[in-house]
Formats: sequence, structure tokens, C-alpha cells
Amino acid sequence: MLESILGVAEQPNIITLGTAVTYMVAAIVLGILLGIVYMLITERSKRSVGFIVSLVMLPAVVAIVIVLVGSNVARAFSIAGVFSLVRFRSVPGEGKDISLVFLAMASGLACGLGYLTLAFAVTVLLGIIVIICFKVLAALFKDESKQLRILIPEDMDYAGAFDDLFAQYTNKVHLEKVKTTNMGTLFELTYQVAMKADANEKKFIDELRCRNGNLTIMLCKKEQNIEKL
Repeated sequence: MLESILGVAEQPNIITLGTAVTYMVAAIVLGILLGIVYMLITERSKRSVGFIVSLVMLPAVVAIVIVLVGSNVARAFSIAGVFSLVRFRSVPGEGKDISLVFLAMASGLACGLGYLTLAFAVTVLLGIIVIICFKVLAALFKDESKQLRILIPEDMDYAGAFDDLFAQYTNKVHLEKVKTTNMGTLFELTYQVAMKADANEKKFIDELRCRNGNLTIMLCKKEQNIEKL
């Protein structure tokens, strides 16, 4: 650092091509492992191919940057200036996505510095911990409740209109929201219901249709977010 301030040229670290390739290959392997972790803790319908590719490539990119910087302070500031010009715009991700990004960066940093054994040990250990935590949380906080939406005519009194059907087919029911629709000619009721184990959903919907004048009824699985529990 003192030599750089005094204007004395620093001697850059000599990294052979073979060493650089070894670091990059190790980083890519770690990125693939992180991609596998992401797929194991994310539902198929919510997986992002772009994010998986990013997890695979990010450790290698970080590793090659560290290799290029070496101990040259001036070069480090130059690269930092270049990266500061880049603006990243993306859809806000979940906590697990951000955690995997930081883990990918840490793995790439360790590979770029030559600590390959440490990089593999940390990535594998933390990856296993992440998988176990999400699987355990998913089992502990499993929610079987569903969302029921019923359209009814504006002149129908919805208070208690379906109580007997709810008692017959559900274990738990909660009215979450009431709103008008179709220029105020209809009411949309949104319930959170827990169906009984032996309940026939088709028969339940058919009986609801007889009550609401055969208007639209939707019964769907409520999305589960472990991170908010």
C-alpha cells in the first residue's frame, strides 16, 4: 500500500493459466451444487432457469475477478469502479434466493483466493443445512387450508347463507374479504377453509352452486410462504 502511494510499481502475482482454469472449474462445480440446492428447496412451478444459470456462473465470475485483481490495489479500485457503473434491476427475490446468492459469492471468493477445500466444505455444509431447514419447516408449517371464492347476487344476504354446508364439509372456515364486482351487481366472498379429510369437493361445490344461483365458484390451494411464518 505504501509503495503504491509513493508511486512505486507493484509486482503483480503470477497466476498460471492452469491455476486459473482450476479455480474456475472448481467454482463452476460449486455453482452447480448451489443450483441443485435451489431446485431441492423450490417448487417446480416457482423455479427460475435464469436464476439457476446465475448461481452456476456467479462463483466462477467472482473467482476470476479475484484472480485478476490479485494484490494490486490500483487494479482492485479500477474493477470496483467498473462494477459500480452497473445497475442491477430485477424482481425482488425471496430470502432463500438472496442467501444462495451470497453463498455463491463467498464460494467464488474462496476459489479465487485458492482455498478450494474450504470452499467445497463450506458450500456443501451450508447447502445441506439450507435443505434440512426448509424441508423441516415445510413439514412443521404445512397448511392444508384452501381459498374459496364465491360470487353471489347483490340481493342475497351472505351472512350465514352457507353455514350448514361449511359445517358439513369443512373443519374450519374464515371469511377473509367481501367486495363488490360487476358494477356492484355481484358480491365476491373470499373464505379460507380447511376441508375435512373425507369431504367430496365436487359435491361441496355443486351444493354451493345451488345456493348462489350457479354463479362462479373457485376453490384453490392457498400459497404457502415459509419465510413469513
